[in-house]
Amino acid sequence: EVELVESGGGLVQPGESLRLSCIASGFTFSTSSINWARQAPGKELERVSGINYDGRTFYSDSVKGRFTISRDNAKNTVYLQMNSLKPEDTARYYCTRGGDPVSSQGTQVTVSS
Repeated sequence: EVELVESGGGLVQPGESLRLSCIASGFTFSTSSINWARQAPGKELERVSGINYDGRTFYSDSVKGRFTISRDNAKNTVYLQMNSLKPEDTARYYCTRGGDPVSSQGTQVTVSS
């Protein structure tokens, strides 16, 4: 059974940083692409970053230059380092495997002064 568990969210002030983690199980992690998506209240789900099995990365324009995605195949974990956070980054963040729909609890990120 595919399982993805996110952690690392919290309440921070504008300009601060957070690192999200996504621990995966139930599938061959090292050959899978993993994405981070977020959903703010009243808004659609937005894919913000992704990393392929070979390390190629994707960033949406809204986070490019501020967020960095990485993976540790030995730990079945994908990280999302989020720097220079803005109030508009406030959302619930989810990780997904490839094109799978969201099936996890996510982690809440709130950026507010």
